[in-house]
Amino acid sequence: MILDLEPIFNNEGMVREFSYELDLSDQELSGVKPFTTAVKVSGSAGNYTDIVELRAKAEFVLEMNCDRCAKEISVPLQVDIFHTLVTHLNDEKNDELLLVNELRFDLDPLITEDIFLDLPAKFLCKEDCKGMCFKCGKDLNTDSCSCKKDVDPRLAALQQLLDN
Repeated sequence: MILDLEPIFNNEGMVREFSYELDLSDQELSGVKPFTTAVKVSGSAGNYTDIVELRAKAEFVLEMNCDRCAKEISVPLQVDIFHTLVTHLNDEKNDELLLVNELRFDLDPLITEDIFLDLPAKFLCKEDCKGMCFKCGKDLNTDSCSCKKDVDPRLAALQQLLDN
């Protein structure tokens, strides 16, 4: 979505609301295209003393596989987005401000980057997911297996104490 920032930067106190759907169906995450529905983005851009504060939220559902047991899961997520936009910088080392060169600003790359930066490191079907047996492949959440567990040779002495 292209957001025209010129009237916002030129009118102190002006706030412009926006709402749109962002198609990320071509984006990949861990070799999967998890965005099967559009991301719903809503927010506002407001001028507060020569800076524009961009506030938004992105709501979406990811279709992923559990990182432990490989079960297909739907993960509803919401990402809160906040950026301070300026047309010039007094201090070039300021990482908290986003320099805007064009007053017709494309929100899509910024929103997409924020979504990917805010994603969890692991996707689990449940917090206490037991995963899969690495030898026989059984889902340990529903079945148990009789496979012998490998013990790290450095910890073998401790395992012998537990077994006795």
